[in-house]
Parts: sequence; structure tokens; C-alpha cells
Amino acid sequence: MERTLSIIKPDGVARGLIGEVIKRFEANNLKIVAMKMIYMTKAQAQGFYAVHKERPFFDSLTDFMSSGPIVVLILDGENAIAKYRELMGATNYKETAEGTIRRDFATDIEKNIVHGSDSPESADFEIGYFFNSFEVIC
Repeated sequence: MERTLSIIKPDGVARGLIGEVIKRFEANNLKIVAMKMIYMTKAQAQGFYAVHKERPFFDSLTDFMSSGPIVVLILDGENAIAKYRELMGATNYKETAEGTIRRDFATDIEKNIVHGSDSPESADFEIGYFFNSFEVIC
């Protein structure tokens, strides 16, 4: 079993897509072991996305991620990271497979509904950024 972080971004929350996204997790044997809705400050978003600090999209990304509430979840399952990344689809929704979350719901490359960890190391950091051990169902 493996764990990964999922974020339903401000566009997904604002458009009422939380249930649709969660439905896809459950249909693909990804168990939710922690979940909460938060509103990140700009500084919190900058801390979370610090790995992208030197990228040209850093400011617009952190502005967007602090523009409204998000839902953060920990997903558990066999090969959870790869399985969730396949469900999400590519960052650029125009280049991803039919039936992925981003292909079905994204409106641009930044407003692409969801975020997911890309490795066990990033999953550990990202999960720890949002959750403490008391908030996770074992």
C-alpha cells in the first residue's frame, strides 16, 4: 500500500466538483484516509510550492492556490501515486487522455482541478505539510 496527497484546487471547489472527483477516487480503489477543506494564505502556498520558486509560473500558481478554498486529501491504495496520476491526467489538459479528471474538467493549464504527488518523497513532504498523525485514519 502507498499513500499520496491530492488537492482539489480552488477551481474544482468553486465549480462544485468535489463529489465528482472523490467518486473517481473511490471507483478506482483509492481509499480516503484523511480529508479537510482549507483556505491557504499566499505564504502557505509559496511554502508548499517552494520547489517551483524559480519557475516563471510560481507567482501565478501561488496566487491561484490562495484564491479560494481547497480540499486536501490523503489517498491510500496499491500504487496510489501512479494510479492517481493516471486518473488526473497530464498537467496540460489538452494533451491528456479522454476520461481523466483534467481532460473532463480543466479550463486552462493552471486551473486544472487537481494536484497530486509525483513521487514517494514528494508525497511524504506534501502529506506532512497539511496533516499531522492524529488526522490520518490508519
